[in-house]
Amino acid sequence: MEIRRFGIGHRRPEGPPGTRGVESTPLHGDERGVVTELAFKPGAAIAPHTNSNLTYLLIIEGGGFVQVGEERTRVAAGEAVVWPPDVAHAAWTELTPMRAIVVEFAAPSGNAATGLAPAEGEPPASQKRGLAAEGSLAPAPAVMPPDRESPEQEPW
Repeated sequence: MEIRRFGIGHRRPEGPPGTRGVESTPLHGDERGVVTELAFKPGAAIAPHTNSNLTYLLIIEGGGFVQVGEERTRVAAGEAVVWPPDVAHAAWTELTPMRAIVVEFAAPSGNAATGLAPAEGEPPASQKRGLAAEGSLAPAPAVMPPDRESPEQEPW
């Protein structure tokens, strides 16, 4: 049995490249993908960037904001954000901390919808019906932090 520890006392203080105020703990990495814990301090940011891999950002504590393409929204613990391959994405906090688990799948070679090859005997995602969840979040109210002059001012 292998146990991987993460959280306070197990993080790299410098965080991933292109971040400010983010600490990280790599939990797994191989040719299939990477799993990392991220701890955002108040005012932390991952600047917009692209990646050829399908990535999930799973918020496990606190909350902040994310951007996918031109769309921005607030996120909180218990929510997951999909960062599609080759689409600019970012994440940041303002006045509160946020903890997240990042699950990054290797670039797709099988199923383009998930980045994973279908299991043996399983139909491709394009043939599956009725499995996706429906609905959406209510729009978050516009909130202007006290240290920004306008909503167009970037957090990074």
